[in-house]
Order: sequence, then C-alpha cells, then structure tokens
Amino acid sequence: MRIVRTTKELQQQANQWRSNGLTIGLVPTMGFFHEGHLSLMREARRQCDRVITTLFVNPMQFGPNEDLDSYPRSFERDQQMAEGEGVDLLFCPDPSEMYGEQFQTKISLDKVSQGLCGADRPGHFDGVATVVTKLFNLAKPHKAVFGQKDFQQLALIRQLVADLNFDIEIIGHPIVREEDGLAMSSRNKYLDANERKIAVCLSQAIGQAKKMLADAGGSLPAQEIITMAESMIEQHPECSVEYVSIVHQSTLRPMEIADGESVLAMAMKVNNKVRLIDNSPLC
Repeated sequence: MRIVRTTKELQQQANQWRSNGLTIGLVPTMGFFHEGHLSLMREARRQCDRVITTLFVNPMQFGPNEDLDSYPRSFERDQQMAEGEGVDLLFCPDPSEMYGEQFQTKISLDKVSQGLCGADRPGHFDGVATVVTKLFNLAKPHKAVFGQKDFQQLALIRQLVADLNFDIEIIGHPIVREEDGLAMSSRNKYLDANERKIAVCLSQAIGQAKKMLADAGGSLPAQEIITMAESMIEQHPECSVEYVSIVHQSTLRPMEIADGESVLAMAMKVNNKVRLIDNSPLC
C-alpha cells in the first residue's frame, strides 16, 4: 500500500491508473477505523481494480464548539487496517495541503443540507461538500463508497454528484452494527461502560418503530413514532434528544404519515458530550 500526503502525488497516481484502464474506487474517511469503515473498503475492493482510502479529519466540517481537536486519531493502527483490506493508496494530507493560505471556495447545497444534522451543525455540510468535491477531483474515482449511517451526508453527496455532473457512481453501504445493535462509530470510543449500555436506545427505538408500522398495516401518523422514539431516549437522564424525524428516503422532506418510503433519523447527546446518530428505513 502506498501512503501519499500531497495532492499532486494523488492526482499523478490516479491519472496513471486511469490511463492504464483501471477502475478506481474511493473511500473517504476521517480515520480511527472500525468494522464499518473496513466494510466500505471491502466493497470498493470488490467492485474496482484500485482502491483509494482517504484519511483526513476535515476542519471545515467542525463547528467552533465541536470535537475537532479531540477527534480520535491513530494513524499507525489505521494504516495497518487499511493495508489488511487491500487498499492500494492511503491519502492522508495535512489541513494545509488541502486548504492553502489563499483558499476561499465553498460548496453549498441549499435544500438537502437543511434540517436533521444541518439544523444543529451550521456549516457542517458545506465542509463535507467542499472536501468531497476536492477528493473527487484529486482521486478521479469511477465509484465512491459511503456509509448509510451518515444518511443526510449520503443524500447530499448524491445530490452534489447529480448537480455538478460528476461521472461517479455513489454506492451507499448498509450500517454496520455491534452485536447489541449500536451503530458503529468512531465516537463510540468516547462512551464509558454505562453510557455504552444506554446508547443502544437509538437502535431499540428503530426496532420499535418498525414494529409499530407493521402492526398498523404499513401506514401510521409520523408523530406517533416520533413521540415513542423521543420517550425511549429521554427515559435515560444521561441522554438528550437533538432530533427525531420521519423523512422521505430520497428528498429528506418531513413526512406526516410514515409509510414504506419513510426513514426514521435520530441524533442524541450522551451526558452532553458524545453525539450519536442512527437511522433506518421503516420498511
């Protein structure tokens, strides 16, 4: 596996692979790999001749009071794990390499970035869209693999690709969960033993929501599910709801009636320090 730290080297390697007729798969990450990340790499490996994984904690997508400085990092561990999955190139630039002193461009999507995570993280999705656009231009992938856990992010990237006519196939990979149902996340590292037990309330709410909808014959007022999920979270004093929403799976617009095209999307904070998200289609 080749480790690259400059944009020029990445572009040169991508150009060479493309000129040789090889298909390139891209897996953008912020590192501190877990099984969810590795599953994305495996999917890219399965579908493409060459796999580029990016490891970059993007400062543009962190707000002033968020965990940029403390975000978990472990380069040597990540390097070994990526190499074990057959990644061909690991791109791990410094922020100064991605955003020079004169950098002044921002990519913004007006609609899909609103609500859900966008409501409480202003500017976050501008940072995501900007860095992903740069990575697409640098790595020149034929396909890019993103996790469905970041549901709004995936929708935003699909819209970005459509709007800017990128000739890239976006692959959404299913959420990878722990045995007890907790969605895998780098931020799970922040949870102590008690908080870790409590965190499963998100996946438990998903299970209950699916049961409610099935029992109702596939159609139910969305507010009934929202109220249930909020109650399951708030029964734990350590947890506070950031949002619980029923949205359309493609437009992300709020739905008054939950049905087969609905997604339950949630975010909460544990002890006001660890932000966790989860989502699932309800059918």
